[in-house]
Amino acid sequence: MIVIIGLIILVAAVVVGVAGVLSNGGSGHALTHGFAVFGYHVTGSTGALFLYGIVVGAVAILGLSLLLAGARRTSRRGDAARRGLKRSRSETAAVSKERDDLIDQREAARADRERGGKGLPRSDDRLHPGEGAGPTGVASGPPPRG
Repeated sequence: MIVIIGLIILVAAVVVGVAGVLSNGGSGHALTHGFAVFGYHVTGSTGALFLYGIVVGAVAILGLSLLLAGARRTSRRGDAARRGLKRSRSETAAVSKERDDLIDQREAARADRERGGKGLPRSDDRLHPGEGAGPTGVASGPPPRG
């Protein structure tokens, strides 16, 4: 809908511009006082001056549209970065919670072992089963020398 309205306004502006240039041409519409823009002396009719104004306006609109397109692109990139940051923070929070849960489990198992409970087997029992008392409490090392 907005594109159609924009197209209608653009066509209307072109019609007005062409009508303004064509109706203000000839010797009856000559500029009585010349003027200069950036050292360039403008002479001719009011229609030519109107045409110069249209060209300058079109260039200004082009520059503005490029500026807005760049801002829109930067805004989209910023939105994507914010979404990525939010996702990263939620993943970090989940991993931190999981780490804290594992630490709590490990501390609970240590406390249970220290109280003499039947917690998880000690890591050194699993790594070196042939030395010292095993999980059953019976010495399982090499036979005594005699």
